[in-house]
Amino acid sequence: WAHIVKVNSVDLMSEQSKQNRKEHHTDLYDGDDLILRRGQTFLMWLDLSRPFDPTTDKLHLELKTGAAPEVPKGTLAIIPLVDELQDDRWEAKIVKEEGDRVQLSVNSIPTAVIGIYRLSVVTSGQEAELTSIHQPADNIYMLFNPWCEDDAVFMDEEEERKEYVLNDIGRLYYGTEQQIGVRTWNFGQFSGGMLASCLFVLEKSGTPASGWGSPVNIVRVVSAMINSPDDAGVVEGNWSGDYSDGTSPAAWSGSVEILNNYHDGGGTPVRYGQCWVFSGVTTTVLRCLGIPTRSVTNFSSAHDTDVSLTTDVYLDESLDPLDSLNVDSIWNFHVWNDCWMSRPDLPPGMGGWQAVDATPQETSQGTFRCGPAPLTALRSGQVYLQHDCPFVFAEVNSDKIYWQRNLDGTFTQIHNEKHIVGHHISTKAVGSDERYDITHLYKQPEGSEEERIAVETASRYGSKPETYSAPSAEDVSVQVTLDGDGPLMGSDAELSITFTNGSSEQRSVFLHSQVAVMYYTGVHKATLRRDRTEVDLPPDSVTSVEWTLLYETYQGQLIDQAALMLTLSGRVSQTQQVLATQFSFRLKTPDLLIKPIGKAAVGKTMKAEISFTNPLPHTLKAVMLRIEGLGLLSIRKIASFSRIETIVPTLSGPRKLLASLDCEELTQVHGVVSVLLISTKTGLICKLM
Repeated sequence: WAHIVKVNSVDLMSEQSKQNRKEHHTDLYDGDDLILRRGQTFLMWLDLSRPFDPTTDKLHLELKTGAAPEVPKGTLAIIPLVDELQDDRWEAKIVKEEGDRVQLSVNSIPTAVIGIYRLSVVTSGQEAELTSIHQPADNIYMLFNPWCEDDAVFMDEEEERKEYVLNDIGRLYYGTEQQIGVRTWNFGQFSGGMLASCLFVLEKSGTPASGWGSPVNIVRVVSAMINSPDDAGVVEGNWSGDYSDGTSPAAWSGSVEILNNYHDGGGTPVRYGQCWVFSGVTTTVLRCLGIPTRSVTNFSSAHDTDVSLTTDVYLDESLDPLDSLNVDSIWNFHVWNDCWMSRPDLPPGMGGWQAVDATPQETSQGTFRCGPAPLTALRSGQVYLQHDCPFVFAEVNSDKIYWQRNLDGTFTQIHNEKHIVGHHISTKAVGSDERYDITHLYKQPEGSEEERIAVETASRYGSKPETYSAPSAEDVSVQVTLDGDGPLMGSDAELSITFTNGSSEQRSVFLHSQVAVMYYTGVHKATLRRDRTEVDLPPDSVTSVEWTLLYETYQGQLIDQAALMLTLSGRVSQTQQVLATQFSFRLKTPDLLIKPIGKAAVGKTMKAEISFTNPLPHTLKAVMLRIEGLGLLSIRKIASFSRIETIVPTLSGPRKLLASLDCEELTQVHGVVSVLLISTKTGLICKLM
């Protein structure tokens, strides 16, 4: 044994500021662990018991991950010492020698399993070998590599990599297609503890580490684990309006607190979340693991419950909605994710953006998860491709079919709205805070021949393939519009109902209207008012009817998103043509206004003025204010609302300060301000951007 060279210590050169972390684009992660991206070389020093003699000494590295590492499963990598490194191989080369120390350049493969690897160094002579004792400090964190052309998540444009992998602040869109709201979300994927929390999510899934080399598998696992049904995942959903035993979904302004709470709690689901929370946390986890990801909002998003690829609305003999049968729904908005990857498991051309949805709606292979569904397949109606294309296609491009109950209890299709679902599909633009409309990536232009072909192609693979037949002639149409940005919370809501008579003859419509409080998911909560009226339409005319909902009518009736739906149905007396439409709108809440005050140095207190105008004619009670950003060590929860708050920034450069306000009477009140912390001789000063 005495003649065998021994390993005294290992220096992974893992410090945040060192070459390894910078070259692997992992220097933003908090801490000094060695965090690498696969398919790329890294450097390390070995301190040996004597100078290394390549003629007699032998040396190789072993990297192990998972519970039972095996070479065939990719969870054990045996890394030999070679003269020259080659791509796509686990190999190491001596690049420098200094006395008893040698520096190695180590190459990993671009398909390596991601996760935590345990490093050992094995040295040997002619008759025996020694293995260095593993130290936790020698752990290596391996991530996906969007900078490596041979990695399945390779993304060509540097600006897109900066946005979809390295940006830790984003924008989430909500509201209705006519009233698009936006809030800033702190993804925080590089914050302290985030990488450990994200890998903990994978471990809690119970899936074998051997499958963690495929981004398709990883997003399937993450999609399932971000919600709590089936597997006690990260966030428990709640759409009841009662969050007394947890946190209101609208109160969160970032993912860091949620993931840390889940990790610290040993895997106890965090209460509560709704779609934007599931999406925001998913973006954090996948960006942290190295998969390019963005949060995406679909307005007028259908929830198809029977794989018919249509959204069905049932009416009684008098054309009033049959709420007990209307299990399909159209959410005012729904937030999910796009992830970027190749799809070698599918026909050529299906790589690129894939839709992934962590909100628990329907099961996929027995588990509440959804995706990855290639956007290319969705756009062309190829819903037979994996994974979960029928459900996502219906969300963005299903037709809304109206059925009327006959006297014998059967139903007849009486109307088809073809352009209701899937509008203004939105995500944050690359390199700016502007909204980027990506509807064209999900579907052909609305109403085009290509779009109709995609719908009919998809429907042939659904549960009602016989739905589509030749359309009947129609000469009267109805449309609901609102002025400007729409009604404000605390004010009367005013809409316009416009009828267009395209015929040269008089028409009369007997109109039924119903306005209801809705969950943003499209689920009915309570009916506020019903009206019936007759409208006369002169030949070749456009006739507008003003519709008003008084504040007194909806006061105290609203829930989280202040969402309402106006349902119109009627029949043209002269032709028996059926008119039907539904219009979702919301009551806008005021923004929080944030204004930094004076100068600020990193590590020293600074002040910010936070203000907003209460739109309601009474005092708000039990108000909770949250503040995060500027590298704050923790998220501030302030039970009493104060105009001036004191905070301590810890990071320099362009940053954002976020705040959200929540109380029982008013939700979705939030604000953000951009701040630039610039180095000066006396420290760092805070400037508005």
